[in-house]
Amino acid sequence: MIPTGRYVVDEEGDVNSQQQRAEETRNRILAAAEERFAQYGYDATSVAEICRQAGVTKGGFYHHFSSKQAVFLELLDQWLGMLDTLLVTYHDAETPVADELLQIAGMIRHVFREASGRLPMFLEFWNKAAHDSAIWQVAISPYRRYRDFFARLIEAGIANDEFQAVDSDVFAQLIVSLAVGVILQGLMDPHGGDWGKAMHEGMRIILEGIKKREE
Repeated sequence: MIPTGRYVVDEEGDVNSQQQRAEETRNRILAAAEERFAQYGYDATSVAEICRQAGVTKGGFYHHFSSKQAVFLELLDQWLGMLDTLLVTYHDAETPVADELLQIAGMIRHVFREASGRLPMFLEFWNKAAHDSAIWQVAISPYRRYRDFFARLIEAGIANDEFQAVDSDVFAQLIVSLAVGVILQGLMDPHGGDWGKAMHEGMRIILEGIKKREE
């Protein structure tokens, strides 16, 4: 701390306070952008409108983000990062592969809780990915990671005699397709069925199809 007349300035505390304010500003920008994108769409939303809703200047906006697209990509990355975190949380090398896959299927309920009310934003991600190569690259990369992740699990199940010798890539694609389809239906029609049960039962049916039979 540095004495300055009657006052004592805590340099570390001041730095921490500045960092906290910067983080709060950044989060306000993201929250405002998400609301605007969901309500009006990406193309109809301007940086000025995001700034006005977030209560920040354009200078403040560009201090944190280089462009409107950078904000959009950050929101997309946050959504997909949540899925990555859940997969890591549920992964356990000591658990039989079939049990682990069923546990992972159960995480769909957590996904719905996190995504509740965000259908417009979810659809906006897909819409922009179809028309913007930079967003498409960010959007598709995690799904490829998920397919690789599930392919490795299927291969582990084959190696330990849980599963028949099957094309692990095909079954990984099937699992990811099931998950994406259930998530989309659940967001579009949340009261149209027990989507958590649908995901769990779908995974169980897939596993029954590749389970190794005793001879």
